[in-house]
Amino acid sequence: MKIKDGYILRDIADSFVVVPVGERVIDFKGVMTLTGIAPFIWTQMEKDTSREDLLAKVLEEYEVDGAQAGQDIDSLLAKMAELGLLDT
Repeated sequence: MKIKDGYILRDIADSFVVVPVGERVIDFKGVMTLTGIAPFIWTQMEKDTSREDLLAKVLEEYEVDGAQAGQDIDSLLAKMAELGLLDT
């Protein structure tokens, strides 16, 4: 899975915001702000990756509990899928 083309992550005033570009502007209603490790996960998903690879990269980069990191990844992926941001 990866982020669909037409969405970029921007750092605006120390907040990471998902911005639609091109034709995606019509489809994407609202704003998605990423906090915590979500911007790191987003950048990992700019290329095709798996949930297992995401978890491994998060655990490599951050000192976090594996179970909690897995739950956070699942929650973020569910929200991204709900908003139509993922190519699977």
